[in-house]
Amino acid sequence: MKLRDLTFKGGVAVSDNKGLTNHLSIESAEEPSIVMIPLHQHTGAPCEPVVKAGDEVKVGQVIGQSQAFVSAPVHSSVSGTVKEIASMAIPTGPTVDCVVIESDGKNTMDKSIRPNGKLEDLSPEELIQIIKEAGITGMGGAGFPAHVKFSPPAEKKIDTILIDGAECEPYLTADHRLMVEEPEKIIYGLKVIMKAVGVDRGIIGIETNKPDAIKALKEASKDEENISIATLKVKYPQGDEKRLIDAILGRQVPSGGLPMDVGAVVSNISTTRAIAEAVMEGKPLYERVVTVTGRGIKNPKNLVVKIGTPFKDVIQQCGGFNEGAPGKIVMGGPMMGISQYSIDVPVIKGTGGILVMTEEEAKPEPMHPCIRCGKCIEVCPVHLQPLYLSSYSLKGDFDRAEALHALDCVECGACSFQCPSKRPLVESIRLAKREIIANRKKTN
Repeated sequence: MKLRDLTFKGGVAVSDNKGLTNHLSIESAEEPSIVMIPLHQHTGAPCEPVVKAGDEVKVGQVIGQSQAFVSAPVHSSVSGTVKEIASMAIPTGPTVDCVVIESDGKNTMDKSIRPNGKLEDLSPEELIQIIKEAGITGMGGAGFPAHVKFSPPAEKKIDTILIDGAECEPYLTADHRLMVEEPEKIIYGLKVIMKAVGVDRGIIGIETNKPDAIKALKEASKDEENISIATLKVKYPQGDEKRLIDAILGRQVPSGGLPMDVGAVVSNISTTRAIAEAVMEGKPLYERVVTVTGRGIKNPKNLVVKIGTPFKDVIQQCGGFNEGAPGKIVMGGPMMGISQYSIDVPVIKGTGGILVMTEEEAKPEPMHPCIRCGKCIEVCPVHLQPLYLSSYSLKGDFDRAEALHALDCVECGACSFQCPSKRPLVESIRLAKREIIANRKKTN
């Protein structure tokens, strides 16, 4: 069956603003003089440092490790000298321990990095171990350790691997460029995941505003009987994993459930490419493609950036800010990205983009009382009632917010985007989720 222009119920049409960078080939960023590599940049347990001040390190060397299952090791992105291990702010908000390394500019690779052999000769267990040792986490969302996602319980019968090539977040084009420039690695990475999980069907979903990516991946997969390309309607948040499952497979993940509950596992394009490199080259996750974009930056680019590179260095390599101070700097895109109060924070595994907005673009619109138009309900991809969830949250009634399934909110921001009164819907629902989770921890 040929899959075309699939989608889900709900969502919004947004200006994608991808024209700033979607035609720009990926470039290598300049070598950073110093990196600040967080020991906790993923969902799960933080790592403990296995190096100390004064140690010499190589590219790809493990510098942080944890014995917890839900965790991922951290590797050095440069060769040089460990200056200190210090508590620093990271772009997701918290303050965590970071290994600060002064680069020697030589990029000397750790001797342990080597190819892992042919895919057909590696067992699923060996593939999972390779992915774990490479420190690969989800690079498009919450940073969930990939080896955990690819190790579902025996009772969860997985029949399909889905690769999210929608990249529906406005401005971001890192995944788009990877699909165009490295389609063979994407297909190889998908085959690794399929073998690791033990399934024989893989589907890559791509929105129709990326015809060059669709063409490249169809060509790269033409001899793969078990891999197909699904073309998706351009709509936000098409790339949310549960919306992707709904659009492509017609399955609805139950409230509080996971993709594995409906027989699917979803991976991001950048993650899939990193998995390919881990198996083919033995390369740990110590760098990634970052889209540096927005009308507040002089020269938007798609750059391969070393993990731990300060935002300010990356911005400077793109010519710095346009005239005047930036209105807002966001890690990610304008819908789900995280606003930054400093550009001294480091690039992490989950940094898919650095968006620089002008003062005019960032100017907040005045907020008005809710007019009960119901537009937020119409566009909610999870079929929630954002106006009520927000109201209960603002009143501190988190029990009623929980009863209306606040925890199912994916924080996509479609409700806030569509609200004519410019209510802080997603922000207040996010607050409710934090309080509900905190209360649950107290009672357990």
